[in-house]
Amino acid sequence: MCGIVGIVSNKSVSASIIGALKKLEYRGYDSAGISTISNNRINEQKCSGRVDNLEKILFQNPSDGDLGIGHVRWATHGIPNQINAHPHSSEVVSVVHNGIIENSDKLRDEYIKKGYSFKSQTDTEVITVILTDFLKSEDLINCIHKTLEKLEGSFALGVIFKDYKNLVVGARRGSPLAVGYGHNENFIGSDSYALKSMTNKISYLDDGDFCLLYREKVEFYNSEKKKINKEILELSNEDNIAEKGDYKDFMSKEIDEQSFTTKKCINEYLDKSRNEINIYNLPIDPKKINKIRLIACGTAYHSCLMAKYWIEENTSIDVEADIASEFRYRNVKLNKDDLYIFVSQSGETADTYAALEKCKKNNVKTCGIVNVVESSIARLADFVLPIHAGPEIGVASTKAFLGQMLVLYLLILKISKERSEIDQENYKKLILDLIKLPDFIKQTLSKQKDIQVVARDFVNAKGTMYLGRGYSYPIAMEGALKLKELSYIHAEGYAAGEMKHGPLALIEDGMPVIVLAPKDRYFEKTISNMQEVIARGGKVIMITDDTSTTMSENIRFKFQIPKTNSTLNPFLLCIPLQFLAYHVALLKNCDIDKPRNLAKSVTVE
Repeated sequence: MCGIVGIVSNKSVSASIIGALKKLEYRGYDSAGISTISNNRINEQKCSGRVDNLEKILFQNPSDGDLGIGHVRWATHGIPNQINAHPHSSEVVSVVHNGIIENSDKLRDEYIKKGYSFKSQTDTEVITVILTDFLKSEDLINCIHKTLEKLEGSFALGVIFKDYKNLVVGARRGSPLAVGYGHNENFIGSDSYALKSMTNKISYLDDGDFCLLYREKVEFYNSEKKKINKEILELSNEDNIAEKGDYKDFMSKEIDEQSFTTKKCINEYLDKSRNEINIYNLPIDPKKINKIRLIACGTAYHSCLMAKYWIEENTSIDVEADIASEFRYRNVKLNKDDLYIFVSQSGETADTYAALEKCKKNNVKTCGIVNVVESSIARLADFVLPIHAGPEIGVASTKAFLGQMLVLYLLILKISKERSEIDQENYKKLILDLIKLPDFIKQTLSKQKDIQVVARDFVNAKGTMYLGRGYSYPIAMEGALKLKELSYIHAEGYAAGEMKHGPLALIEDGMPVIVLAPKDRYFEKTISNMQEVIARGGKVIMITDDTSTTMSENIRFKFQIPKTNSTLNPFLLCIPLQFLAYHVALLKNCDIDKPRNLAKSVTVE
């Protein structure tokens, strides 16, 4: 989950590399480094901590050179310190790496026997050593090719060589790598977002590819050393969306954008003149779908759990939701009459991508739901549905989660209609309700101050629970995840009816408990479960659209969401939970956009 960048230019590159690394910090931020070539030597500088620390070092000791590589790290092998920070360099080569080299211990032993020594605990340093060794006997292309052949695992690499003063090398297997084109300069980066300030013309390496970047050209090679051509894509200009503006942090901005992004997504998929959903050409005829499998990780998995309820409610299709890191290793019986849907914000989530690869190898029908249309999952899936949320920089997902749920909901309604499992009148009504959703979200967002009242209840809490039934249950799980991610407080989302089967033992006097209780068919049952919590001293925060008088004087706080049809309640219920996690984290002085130990784009297992 690290971020890498490389630039070859006709001018000094260190400032541009620092700028790109700042945009890549969402991928990792426990150490940073840069290497350039100047005065016929590799100039490596690195440090623990954020890119700001590296920038201060470079201010004191500038790193000259018209080509270079940079790195921000999310630690896997070795603690986050200066020695383990990337780049890793010898006298002749310097390397930055995103991913994991799974046979690094074996390779380390092999090259120690050859007389090489290692300075760091990282898996990456073996790449530096192998390249250094092959350079003694091979030309550049063979050196790169033979090095890549020895590596097992996933990687995106940026490499510079002391004796090739006009060249940056990029390579990819498993981890994403983009190539950008400029005037008398070219770039590599972990994603297009890092390169957008420098270019809007991008190509993407596929697994096994490597490239040679010169100022005036880029050469691409496949895993067999055969020269290949790459399509050049032009990126849309969304730079303004990726800036904080007047907001304190990206997360508060992204929460606030949810009314806008929801409206944008609805407009992309809805023909309002006909009240019709514009989703066509699915890879499988909806009438012939035997089963739907939803596959994702983390927050995206919670959107899949939500979709499972909607599929069961609106179709007769059998459905399962799977965690990608489990699905990819299970002996799943894949069926050509099933539709496999993969959900990922970045479109680069390693486990989700690997699960998709597994399905592609078995020739089953696949669909990707992503926020990045140029991503690996988008390019590999048979069919892709973008969520149109715009760049999401905060590590804890907010607007992308709503976007994932929204696209899944639209897809399910469309499938239901194509299968004639929803009558036309109800279909039109649900679409009309959907058109009103951005306004309901806006109303909910306007009540942020209401949730700040109870945030203090959580600051010193040992833990908390989020309870919900039916559509509210996946949202309870997502709310608990948000609190864990942002404030480092233990929280669990439970099906409210399961409380008496164990979790009720955790309730003690004063413990804050969030109860999601919209006025749906589960309402009375949820209220009964809430009373069980209150009877044992729990301090209940109730989130509901019910406008009746409070059912118990012992409810600590009641947050009101607008009234809509029950299938849309999840979109509104999750917003106060985002606010709650955000304000608890603020009170605890946690880093909102960059929670400890986490990164945005999970490109390792």
